[in-house]
Amino acid sequence: MDESLLRQREAFKQRAMTMPVVERSTVRKDTSRKESATTSKKLHRPSSSTSSKPIPSLYSKPSVNKHKFGLLAQLVNHMKSRHQNGFTHALTLDEMLEECNMETTISTMHKHWLLNEALVNNPKIQVISEGAATQFSFKPKYNIKDKKALLKLLDRHDQRGLGGIRMEDIEEGLPRAKKCIKLLGDKILFVTRPDKKQIVFYNDKSCEFPVDEEFQQLWRSVTVDSIDDEKIEEYLNSHGITSMQDNAVKKPAVQKRKKTNRKRKFKTHNDHLDGLLEDYSEKS
Repeated sequence: MDESLLRQREAFKQRAMTMPVVERSTVRKDTSRKESATTSKKLHRPSSSTSSKPIPSLYSKPSVNKHKFGLLAQLVNHMKSRHQNGFTHALTLDEMLEECNMETTISTMHKHWLLNEALVNNPKIQVISEGAATQFSFKPKYNIKDKKALLKLLDRHDQRGLGGIRMEDIEEGLPRAKKCIKLLGDKILFVTRPDKKQIVFYNDKSCEFPVDEEFQQLWRSVTVDSIDDEKIEEYLNSHGITSMQDNAVKKPAVQKRKKTNRKRKFKTHNDHLDGLLEDYSEKS
């Protein structure tokens, strides 16, 4: 072998021994570990927006209560509508759920709540217990069967001075209310309030009597706008007509006592030195 090549080989070995060696695998491992650590910190670090606002759960209490009372309102409205259509017989809870198509979607917890709390304590539901199965029916304000019962109810209100009945209450308690009211005709009267709600009154035909046209004209021609009570009483007395007097017992007026301004007496001190003390202000 050539000696020059051997010398070059030895020189190359010496240069290689003096140069520093860096392992690429370890560097890559260290860098990968640092990158994974930084990414894990970023993932687990809570942001300000998420930490301040709580994550709403799907089964929170307000949503559950809203769902429960929605079921109750649906059942009550169904019982009201079937009562207005003439189906007044009672139903069990299972029959109510079946008519509303809710027998498969409702849970046992909600069913227990409706049966033992909600329907029992509802003012628009009447509880009818027959054996083991409890039945429910709609409970209107006025339970009216037909047009004759409505006319009697309005007449009773008129005789007792209670006035009329709201149209809403009649429609709630009378099946096919509009048809019955149309058949009654002029036996009832309607008055519309400022809030556009109608009040139904009994039209008492016995209070209607003919009045002479001449008397009506005389009644309309007399004006008493500018006459006070004393002048009306004098006019009636001059024509020999006695007027009603207010003979009610009047309570005596309570007289208020006048407050007297009394001078307050103040305590005087050093009374035992009276006449012994002298005033030196003028002498100075």
